[in-house]
Amino acid sequence: MKIKIFQRLSALLLVSVLAAQPLKAQYARFVESGAIEFEKRVNMYAKIKSRLGNSSFMEQAYEQYKKTNPQFKSFKYNLVFDRDRTRFWPHGDRENSSAGFFGNDPSIDIGSIIFTDFAAGQQVSQKSVYEETYLITDSIRHIQWRFTNETREIAGYLCRRANALILDSVYVVAFYTDQIPLSGGPESFAGLPGMILGVALPYENITYFATKVEDRPVSAKELDPPKRGKPLNYHQLRTQLEASLKNWGEFAQSILKAMLL
Repeated sequence: MKIKIFQRLSALLLVSVLAAQPLKAQYARFVESGAIEFEKRVNMYAKIKSRLGNSSFMEQAYEQYKKTNPQFKSFKYNLVFDRDRTRFWPHGDRENSSAGFFGNDPSIDIGSIIFTDFAAGQQVSQKSVYEETYLITDSIRHIQWRFTNETREIAGYLCRRANALILDSVYVVAFYTDQIPLSGGPESFAGLPGMILGVALPYENITYFATKVEDRPVSAKELDPPKRGKPLNYHQLRTQLEASLKNWGEFAQSILKAMLL
């Protein structure tokens, strides 16, 4: 008799567990607004070494840099989002991060402020190179992503990997989560079925990874687009930069990539 009662109780418990599983999935919570902290990391040793050429002065500067600076330089960025919009901007004081030799190199970091309106299909970006600030208004860049089966946990979210090629030669690895159902990400990276929480540009020696995701309401002020700078679109920006940097050799290409990412 006791055995039969135990068997019935076990069967009821198993049915209860199985019934609860789809119920839990049905009510899984998706984040519709919030804030994300990103850390951008630049491999400075690799960046500097890639442009040494045959210059003995640059070689000496590189060796001195290694003695007094860490291999990676970090920059903090914020991203806020709601159902249709994102705003990405640099966090805190950037004076110290741009100090020293190689510190004002635009290919390292330009402190972009980028507002994206997915409902309107438009992006407004504020970017500075040396003494000039540009306000770029254009459509959201289309990226042809290729999906993989690789996954990775970032800031507590399970993310799936996708790869792409942009600007003809920049290889991109991105990790996105469908638990944040907005097709945004750091800088101008977008177009995946969920928020991008990690980006690696292996040949540019740059990564962006979320360190914290906060599920909270976002105010209209936090989502204000940038307003300062010389107004143009990306085609006009590229044309102007190519004319200005035509005598800068290979270094011009690194600046162009930084401004067009």
